[in-house]
Amino acid sequence: MTNKVLVTGANGFVGRETCRALADLNIPVRQAVRSLSPESSPPVQLHGAYSPAQEICWVGDIGESTDWSKALDGINVVVHLAAHVHVMRTSCARTLTEFHRVNILGTEQLARSAVRAGVRRFIYLSSVGVNGRSTDGRPFTETDVPHPHDAYTMSKWAAEQKLRTIADDSGLEIAIIRPPIVYGPREPGNFMRLVRLVDSGLPLPFGSIPGRRSLIYVRNLANAIVACAEHPGAAGQTFLVSDGEDVSTLELIHRIADGLGRRARLIPFPLGCLRILGRLAGRSKQLNSLLLSLVIDSSKIRRELAWNPPCSMSSGLRETVDWYLAGKKSRASSRLVLVHK
Repeated sequence: MTNKVLVTGANGFVGRETCRALADLNIPVRQAVRSLSPESSPPVQLHGAYSPAQEICWVGDIGESTDWSKALDGINVVVHLAAHVHVMRTSCARTLTEFHRVNILGTEQLARSAVRAGVRRFIYLSSVGVNGRSTDGRPFTETDVPHPHDAYTMSKWAAEQKLRTIADDSGLEIAIIRPPIVYGPREPGNFMRLVRLVDSGLPLPFGSIPGRRSLIYVRNLANAIVACAEHPGAAGQTFLVSDGEDVSTLELIHRIADGLGRRARLIPFPLGCLRILGRLAGRSKQLNSLLLSLVIDSSKIRRELAWNPPCSMSSGLRETVDWYLAGKKSRASSRLVLVHK
């Protein structure tokens, strides 16, 4: 039984939803955040039995010397979501250093501190990119030989190995989750860029894209994290998680367009030319998320933890697009008020 959970990166996209999911089950949550700068989101306001005693712990910069003693006091389970994820130029020495310092050394420091504090279980959010960049005819599974393909995924794989070593030496129960693209309200990355692109009404040169993708709605991911925190069978395991419904890029664009009340304007365009344009624009990584197939088999977590995503992809996409439209309407209203002033 989960008694008290520390969530790192609690004011992030996945962290906020995870804190809500735990609080909805009346599981006490301590939210660990690196800072509360004007650029960062505030910790989520929890509701339920433990909201009056909501705990927020500022841990500062995450690395090999972070002091976790206060954050870990009285904690039974750690959910480690905080990571360095923003990639500008992966060849940049500073970026590579940050991946190593935060994702590898920072994770190791937290796990070793958790062992000293008597923590029972450690949930680590990794990435399906540890498996590889794309699939070709066969979905990724947990038994595949890892093929991390960039600085971020290599740092995630290295952190996983550090955690396995610590678990073997200490008995700390490790559970690793590798999600594909995560979407939902407040998503800060590529998925919301695609929504905005579809909403622009511009003709999109994606009519010939053959790619097929697995996705996971943020609420489903949070639910899977809670399952790994609570289920005895999660100890020592690695899980790939998804909504369980794989879609082609074209189908995804059409479903987004339907939610926006628009017609998807797709035109065929040679894939080679798209790749050249992507490189010239410095958007190869974002373009690959549309062009390449990345399908996963999430049957292991369903079988071993009796887990099923609580939300369908249709409802997840609808809530995501509805949130985007509500924000768009709010921004339009604000501009109108300013004009009248």
